[in-house]
Amino acid sequence: MKKATILEYIVDIILIITLSFIYYLNMVVHTNEVVYIPKGSINKIITHLQAKKYDVGKLDSLLLRFIGNPQSGWIFIGTKELRRGDFLYKLTHAKAPMVDITLIPGETTYVFMQEIAKKLGLSHAKLMNYFYQEAPYKEGVLVPDTYKIPYGIQEKTLVLLLLKKSQKEMKDFAMKVFGVFDERKWRRFVTMASIIQKEAANKEEMPIIASVIYNRLRKKMKLQMDGSLNYGKYSHTKITASRLRHDSSRYNTYLYRGLPPYPVCNPGFDAIKAAIFPKRTNYLYFVKGKDNKHLFSSTFQKHKKNVTLSNK
Repeated sequence: MKKATILEYIVDIILIITLSFIYYLNMVVHTNEVVYIPKGSINKIITHLQAKKYDVGKLDSLLLRFIGNPQSGWIFIGTKELRRGDFLYKLTHAKAPMVDITLIPGETTYVFMQEIAKKLGLSHAKLMNYFYQEAPYKEGVLVPDTYKIPYGIQEKTLVLLLLKKSQKEMKDFAMKVFGVFDERKWRRFVTMASIIQKEAANKEEMPIIASVIYNRLRKKMKLQMDGSLNYGKYSHTKITASRLRHDSSRYNTYLYRGLPPYPVCNPGFDAIKAAIFPKRTNYLYFVKGKDNKHLFSSTFQKHKKNVTLSNK
């Protein structure tokens, strides 16, 4: 073979390879607007993306070694379709803008999801549907905290993110206290804590409120606590006499004995600690005083006097 022919052959091969790479880099990649990238090697990241149904493979792993190392965390892609070259570049250079979303102790998931939907432009209905599908029970499974949420995240991914972080923190807390995580017992403590959170005026009152709940349960008395009716969309609704008569849900502790079947809100760890370690008292009653703190009593006669004092 003549030298000129060999050179032409090499040039043709290089041209074919170049055109193939150009074609490959211009292929459309279907993606979410926000992508989570785990820490680890490029091969690990490619494997993660493949598990998430992304059309990537060994060649992309090779290309990333020339483009740069992908950043870990949430990556803001910004579109659901883009060229492969742009996608690989985004993986190495983009970061998702984060939004702070705060769940305050005592807030219900329903209202919290409303705030998230409004702030991030998401569907409240979808958030609640995914939450009910994925959560172990209807309420009290999210840890009050400030969450950093990537802008552009989808409803299901957001719900899974919140649940994963919260469930880890709850299990870690349970392990520290009990040495084991018993979901049935934990749910009972959280249910009690959710009422404590709604009723207590401050952190110091929580173990005392807990003692009242335990004492009334022990005597098989109805709890008769307004906070149990501040569930779901009623989180900030004032409890009226009419509501006490007409709310037939199991959350109505004026109508049913015992604890509600589910927590009424997302309590903080202070309230959960109070439910686990209540103060030892003989108190059976309490009423809010003029300073918004509660007056506690062991007898109904004393309770009536406290009610009179609080109304003066």
